[in-house]
Amino acid sequence: MDNRPSWDKYFISITDLVSSRSTCLRRSVGAVIVKNRHILATGYNGAPSGVTHCAVTGCLRKKMDVPSGERHELCRGTHAEQNAIVQAAKHGISIDGADIYVNTKPCSICSKMIINAGIKRVCYLGDYSDGMSEEMLKEAGVEMVRFEPSGEK
Repeated sequence: MDNRPSWDKYFISITDLVSSRSTCLRRSVGAVIVKNRHILATGYNGAPSGVTHCAVTGCLRKKMDVPSGERHELCRGTHAEQNAIVQAAKHGISIDGADIYVNTKPCSICSKMIINAGIKRVCYLGDYSDGMSEEMLKEAGVEMVRFEPSGEK
């Protein structure tokens, strides 16, 4: 009998490890881009390379009491999905037709990038309050799968 985890559980589990590198003070998010069951790129949320981390500068969104899912432009950080897509581009890796695994449902900005990158499936663990995100992904034909740990190996 095969006691190994399903592919979705395997890749969703890796998003938690990736998120442990996050430098965000509010939320740790990890993303893994997969094609044909092979990891192509990973990303976590935080300040861009070479830019001072929020742990040093403080969180502007927290200081201004900006609710989650609003005013993304007031954040020094780059989202995990964005970082994974950028890493693939930087290294010349095609992610057209790939899946992306994220431990938090993508926001509308990340959803636009996911759509334009040609990613066909989003598997996520936790919710994120951004109705436009799901609406755009659905309209673009991107499959959305909420991973439900109950019942999974």
